[in-house]
Amino acid sequence: MTVALTALVQEADRYLDAARIADYCPNGLQVEGRPQVARIVSGVTASQALLDAAVEAGADVVLVHHGYFWKNEDARVVGMKQRRLKTLLSNDISLLAYHLPLDVHPEVGNNARLGVLLGLRSDGPLEPGNPRSVGLVGSLEKPLAPAELMRRIHDVLGREPLMVAGDRPIRRVAWCTGGAQGYIDQAVAAGVDAYITGEISEPTAHIARENGLSFFAAGHHATERYGVRALGEYLASRFGIEHQFIDCPNPA
Repeated sequence: MTVALTALVQEADRYLDAARIADYCPNGLQVEGRPQVARIVSGVTASQALLDAAVEAGADVVLVHHGYFWKNEDARVVGMKQRRLKTLLSNDISLLAYHLPLDVHPEVGNNARLGVLLGLRSDGPLEPGNPRSVGLVGSLEKPLAPAELMRRIHDVLGREPLMVAGDRPIRRVAWCTGGAQGYIDQAVAAGVDAYITGEISEPTAHIARENGLSFFAAGHHATERYGVRALGEYLASRFGIEHQFIDCPNPA
């Protein structure tokens, strides 16, 4: 069974309400390939490794969270960019990418999915009233010691998170996938016991320690594997087509 590329893109745009959010890159169809789609391959980032795997898998569409054409990037099609685009165009494969719309979606969003996997009940956004607020605030079913939450993150994501242990048991949690360590100030203001994100910066450890907050850097890639996979599954179910998630290893 196949679906028209235009119908697939329109449904993804609608489902994510992509036009609502100003972003650092174009969301939706970034590279146009063949007009009919039978198979989607999804992954976190449109790297050369993912594109090569998608070609091998017979994909018509590559669906990602991190696509191309970022604000202020070099516009020239040379080197790595030329090779990536050549792979897509020479194989007539479309690239479909969603950044912030996939972070904030309440069902298939990166933060929504990570919360479910970690057993976190969401109470709402980290920044109420901000339409671009990608983080969430919620709670665990029962309090955990910092080391216990670290083990849970390890078991779910398959990698050891970097932890700055706080001075109290953890019940209330804020989280924001990817490179969102800068939101730790909002987490402190929200009065939570722990903050989970993908990356850490030098000031982050000091802020966590001086506020008694547990902080977990669980990996940018690792925390953002689940939204794009869920979106691919939704689109495949919606149109009766095939979907395969391919996880290209990334230590960051």
